[in-house]
Amino acid sequence: MKAAVLKSFGSPLAIEEAADPVLGTGEVIVDVIATRVLSYMNEVFSGARNYAFDLPIIPGPGGIGRVRAIGPDATKLSVGDWVFCDPTVRSRDDAAAPDIALQGLTAPGAGAMRLQQHFRHGSFAEQMRVPTENVKRLGTIESEDATRWCALGTLLVPYGGFLAASLQPGETVLVSGATGNFGSAAVSVALAMGAACVVAPGRNDKILADLVRRFGDRVKPVKLSGNEDDDRESMKRAAPGPIDCVLDIMPPSVSTNVVRAAIMTVRPNGRVVLMGGVGMAGGAGLELPYPWIMRNCISIHGVWMYPPDAASRLIALVRAGLLRLEEYEATAFDLDHANEAVAHAAANGGPFKLTVIRP
Repeated sequence: MKAAVLKSFGSPLAIEEAADPVLGTGEVIVDVIATRVLSYMNEVFSGARNYAFDLPIIPGPGGIGRVRAIGPDATKLSVGDWVFCDPTVRSRDDAAAPDIALQGLTAPGAGAMRLQQHFRHGSFAEQMRVPTENVKRLGTIESEDATRWCALGTLLVPYGGFLAASLQPGETVLVSGATGNFGSAAVSVALAMGAACVVAPGRNDKILADLVRRFGDRVKPVKLSGNEDDDRESMKRAAPGPIDCVLDIMPPSVSTNVVRAAIMTVRPNGRVVLMGGVGMAGGAGLELPYPWIMRNCISIHGVWMYPPDAASRLIALVRAGLLRLEEYEATAFDLDHANEAVAHAAANGGPFKLTVIRP
């Protein structure tokens, strides 16, 4: 099969023939039709992000494809099924605390590296081998629609955060980082899950206005000033009532003051979900006041990725018409132009934008 292979950090992807994946028990072989290119993939390939994986590797976290072959433990899948390949690979011998690797992307920790030794290669290839439980049926779609279905990979991340927060219909949500790629996805997911209102703070007037244009007056934009106390009060005033849940999905480059201002808007007995990058690049910690957390009974939940059933549940939201993949503007490249796709993703990583490779 043809694949894009990363052989060393800082080098371009090599487009070459690779061995076809071999099916084992508990596995599915999928023909890759479309796969998302992360906006920061160039930083992963250069080594700047210090992601953990062995080289050489066929990168690519998940994708959309059709089942080529199934193992004896698959009772619902059929050859030819359209599927989403979930890149979140979990060890199977400890359900309470599994090791987790992101297939084709990173394997943080010794246990995850052991997983990666087998499920290392990702979706920048004509075929990939995926754990059976990571293959989620989409139902019937047209081949050209596979490009936009790649948005599932972005939408799933904030969806996992809201599932952890037990977001309920009618609640008021604040998305810290609403003008980013994952943050704008969080706005759409919260509304699809029935949030009555989403407070969307940010500094980019154009993106804030676009969120309102797309989703209407259930989105309450707030222009941030950079003053922590003033911004906190502005966010509270924008909400029609108490803020039930705050999701932080800010990137590592953002000041802790901005993140703290948003988190501390939550009502007493409210929930906070941390999914962003604060501290990953060094610097000060978040420093939330212990008395505020304790006296207000604040629940703080750190979340990485999402539970195993999240993809199927999110697909159901799309199928019900509650979550619109049509919001996404997609640009597709063939596998021979994978390096150009990586460069394009880095330059076009804004809200509701997709860069996709179609092997």
